[in-house]
Amino acid sequence: MVKVTIDGVEIEVEEGTTILNAARQAGGDIVPPAMCYYTGLEGSGGKCRSCLVEVAAGSERDPRPMPKLVASCRTEVQHGMVVKNKSSEKVIDARQGVTEFLLINHPLDCPICDQAGECDLQDLSFKHGVEWSRFEEEKRTFAPRDIGDKIKLHMNRCIMCYRCVFTAQQLTNKRVHGVLNRGEHSEISTYIENALDSEFIGNVIDVCPVGALTDKTFRFKSRVWFLKPMNAHRDCPTCQGIATVWMFGNEIYRVTGRKDKYSEIERHNGKTAWICNTCRFETKDVNQWVIEGPRVINRYSVISTNHYVYNNPLDSKKDTKKIQ
Repeated sequence: MVKVTIDGVEIEVEEGTTILNAARQAGGDIVPPAMCYYTGLEGSGGKCRSCLVEVAAGSERDPRPMPKLVASCRTEVQHGMVVKNKSSEKVIDARQGVTEFLLINHPLDCPICDQAGECDLQDLSFKHGVEWSRFEEEKRTFAPRDIGDKIKLHMNRCIMCYRCVFTAQQLTNKRVHGVLNRGEHSEISTYIENALDSEFIGNVIDVCPVGALTDKTFRFKSRVWFLKPMNAHRDCPTCQGIATVWMFGNEIYRVTGRKDKYSEIERHNGKTAWICNTCRFETKDVNQWVIEGPRVINRYSVISTNHYVYNNPLDSKKDTKKIQ
């Protein structure tokens, strides 16, 4: 075990743990944001640079600071390491620059985007974005494309995190999409006219941090904050059948994997609970699911709007209760 200090919080973690995962074990506001890293996907991370941190002391044996900011999702902790995240002006300034860069080609689609309300880029922009843009050049544009009978690709919104590519490569027995071209011309696309048709390919929707990959069966049907997310499970021969169903009344509008507070699919029975296309796209009858109860949502998330009330609005000291 090694000890590392992040923003004054000392944490003891296993050797080989990255700074990001060490911060996640401690929790709270010392955790750097991450737009490309995904715990369950080998090779992810190191691309978006939103998790940059300052290492003020490299280790107990060599306490010299690292000369540049480092990606916390790729840098392993050392015993005695001292890390600055939100307490570093360099980090805050760099994160604002990264956020501005990610938004350069991103369209103002939030009012019509199905990802609105659960978008990691929205959260990053809210904390580190500015009210104006210095970008005067023309944004790159792509027409929306069907890359499967259930998946719509909006390349204009893509931030090139590569999560969907790693998901297809590691969850399916064939990968027919990837990154084409270079630089600002890079895009996610399929090979010639192939479509994404693997039984687990719908998980690319869950791992996408923005609204670049959307569920066509849920497209424009509702805003997420109008729905009630419920934990549910079913007997499925293909996957674990553990999911979150998003309901309006007694009707299921969409099905997603169960995500933790870092927007990653939870692990159950020692495995990441990826769900199959049958559970995601074709099982919308409430009688086909065992509804376990309301999904715990962050009190300050827009998804919790109208799901939490005070017993007495004039008494802020009373506990909040969730409407079921």
